[in-house]
Amino acid sequence: MTHVDEAEAKPRLGRKRDHTRDPEILEAALDVLAETGYDGMTIDMVATRAKAGKATLYRRWSSKSELVLDAVACMKGRDLDHASLPDTGTLRGDLVAMIKPPTIRDSERKLKVMAGIASMIARSPDLADAAQQALVEPRASINRTFFRRAIARGEIPANADVERLCTIGPALVAYRVLMLGRPVDREFLLWTIDGVVLPAAGARPAA
Repeated sequence: MTHVDEAEAKPRLGRKRDHTRDPEILEAALDVLAETGYDGMTIDMVATRAKAGKATLYRRWSSKSELVLDAVACMKGRDLDHASLPDTGTLRGDLVAMIKPPTIRDSERKLKVMAGIASMIARSPDLADAAQQALVEPRASINRTFFRRAIARGEIPANADVERLCTIGPALVAYRVLMLGRPVDREFLLWTIDGVVLPAAGARPAA
């Protein structure tokens, strides 16, 4: 029996469910998913990482796919509230203000999780939207806000293609992390903003 079959075949047990450890278990699931990918991941691995009994997980999630979807949804719940977004008065200032160590680490982790669930999405295309909403859309939405502010201030042309501009930075980060295996640092992100994103948006890069 494969790991996938094993995870799917476990029945739900009849005991009362305890949800108090769900956050720890979901974090452990994301860690394992980022390290092993969906195909290599097992519920047993997650139980070991979370220091939880296997029965606890099987009572809460009847399959590996259910656990993964809940874990990915949990990531979306932690995204930055738009009301607390920086508003520096310039597009460059807003983008630079988002360069913080926790934000960088979270972005890299999301990329690895997305790579980890690629095979799951390939088998179940209907899951692609859930992954998009949890892993891609939150940062795209933040960028969208920054570019629309810049249009309103007259920093970039009114006809700037906001949707495409939103994807440039994340695409470069994804290539660096997933294809080159290199970490993302402040220097790289500043180069991306000044050398690629601002020129593409029609804004003058900083001196």
